[in-house]
Amino acid sequence: MNIQQQIEELKTLKTGLYGHDFLLTWEKTTDELKAILDIAQILKDMRGENISPRLFDSGLAISQFRDNSTRTRFSFASAANLLGLEIQDLDEGKSQIAHGETVRETANMISFLADFIGIRDDMFLGEGNKYMREVGEALDDGFATGVLPHRPGIINLQCDIDHPTQSMADLLHLKNEWGGLENLKGKKMVMSWAYSPSYGKPLSVPQGIIGLMSRFGMDIELAYPEGYELIPEVVELAGKQAKASGGSFKISHSMKEAVKGADIVYPKSWAPFHIMQQRTELLKANNRPGLEALEKTCLAENARFKDWEYNEDMMRRTKNGEALYMHCLPADISGISCKEGEVAGDVFEQYRIKTYLEAGYKPYIIAAMMLSQRFESPAHILGKILEQNRKRVLF
Repeated sequence: MNIQQQIEELKTLKTGLYGHDFLLTWEKTTDELKAILDIAQILKDMRGENISPRLFDSGLAISQFRDNSTRTRFSFASAANLLGLEIQDLDEGKSQIAHGETVRETANMISFLADFIGIRDDMFLGEGNKYMREVGEALDDGFATGVLPHRPGIINLQCDIDHPTQSMADLLHLKNEWGGLENLKGKKMVMSWAYSPSYGKPLSVPQGIIGLMSRFGMDIELAYPEGYELIPEVVELAGKQAKASGGSFKISHSMKEAVKGADIVYPKSWAPFHIMQQRTELLKANNRPGLEALEKTCLAENARFKDWEYNEDMMRRTKNGEALYMHCLPADISGISCKEGEVAGDVFEQYRIKTYLEAGYKPYIIAAMMLSQRFESPAHILGKILEQNRKRVLF
């Protein structure tokens, strides 16, 4: 479809995205998820046709990263710039947060001319998503009392529960690979734990994948060694959603068995749920010796499962030996970024460009979340942009 046709399709979707934060994909309706995908694709196609979608003459998009990031950090900045906003990073070490400033006060003080706040907080299990909601409540209060002229929207750039900008970018990648969401129905997708020489990787990517892909009639298989469970409530939710969408959901404890006949594989390491609970308590207590002891124990446990590597043998077991490989990046690539890791170097190289294309959807997904939060009728706004046809590159 051309851009105008995509805008007409967007008009048919019933959504309540306007004025609401984007914190968990499973809080959004199917139409709302489809709308984000459609807006993201339209913005991507507009850029491809040299059309500028700058909607703001001024304003800030504030990023707060409480963990390291490359792709998501630059995707958020790119999305803000695409729509005409300046980006400002909230560095807690350089703010009054270090001196005990409350969440309520910080949220209001940074938001006088802000339109969006993107937050990444995935270090503390049970705390990241909770913190985002606390910021949201502070902003509600600031707007209601007249402190803020506009209530900034919050975008979850990864928390302890979900990584919605990643999983939505992954879904758009799948939609384009198979020519439509309807064509994903019946496809087998394996979200598998994979060996990593590091420890403490968040649960939010695998949880985000099963929490979103189970909405679209896919046959989801979650594979991991016994003891590497995810948050039980998210796993239960994925099962219910899969059944409701006409798909299926199962758990297995063998990568070799799980990948048989798979259309899509997503081998990604994560720390066990019970370990992340222990780690959170140690982090809160600033117990460095305890953290070091836990890391040593966990690395030794990980090393028992070095055969959980996605390699040529695993790939041959997939459908026609050519399942789509996916990863949020950076992958632990055996023989390249580490001695032994999540994926064999030769297999990763076969799909390297596709993983880069997968990652490339994220700026547009974030921009779509921004646009749908800020404007009541995204289709109308996008139609105006198309009609004006302002050029991004002038010469």
